[in-house]
Amino acid sequence: MGARIVVAFRVFPHGAPHASRVRNRFPAVARSKSSGRWLQRHVNDPYVQRAQKEGYRSRASYKLVELNEKDRFLRPGMRVVDLGAAPGGWSQVARRIVGDKGRVIATDILPMDALAGVTFVQGDFREEPVLERILDELDGDRPDVILSDMSPNTSGVSSADQAASIYLLELALDLAGRVLKPGGAFVAKMFQGAGSDEYLKALRAAFNKVSVRKPAASRPQSREVYLVAKGFRGPAAG
Repeated sequence: MGARIVVAFRVFPHGAPHASRVRNRFPAVARSKSSGRWLQRHVNDPYVQRAQKEGYRSRASYKLVELNEKDRFLRPGMRVVDLGAAPGGWSQVARRIVGDKGRVIATDILPMDALAGVTFVQGDFREEPVLERILDELDGDRPDVILSDMSPNTSGVSSADQAASIYLLELALDLAGRVLKPGGAFVAKMFQGAGSDEYLKALRAAFNKVSVRKPAASRPQSREVYLVAKGFRGPAAG
């Protein structure tokens, strides 16, 4: 699933470099070759090919499929909120599992093409009017599961990118603390690095069981892992 919130900082201690210097350091031919290699890997990716055959919008769908096969946090009839949902791969999986008696509310600051059986709310869930629209779609009920496959737009500065990814996780956990049903589940992507240990500690304080998973569909070279937290203890007192 694509980037949802941009948190990127770039500091040039001696002023921004002249455009010609940037072009000289990163010639167009080098970028073209790099893009070509990425495109070739993407096209030949077995999960990309499988998603195309099976009608999923993203290879990331198979990450959620595998996570649920192991941890069974999605079941028929559940109410699910999918944060940073575009293009909709996780919402598709959730909808197929919860069925007609369940509800899937997808939200993103980016637009998303309509999905049968999925309600989409476009906007920033940190804003109260957007959150109210999400909760209204649940008819006043608390969600059983909150999903987040959010990633920040990368800046190329690893420390800033890691801080941005932890920030997104904190936003998602804060929302879960406010609206998730006691006993509910929270599933989110985390990039291992600075801040990840502290985040895990906070997650374990809020849930009875937390598992760290690396689905087969997650590329081996990626630092991403998935956190599956079950048994929400309820909003913190005070």
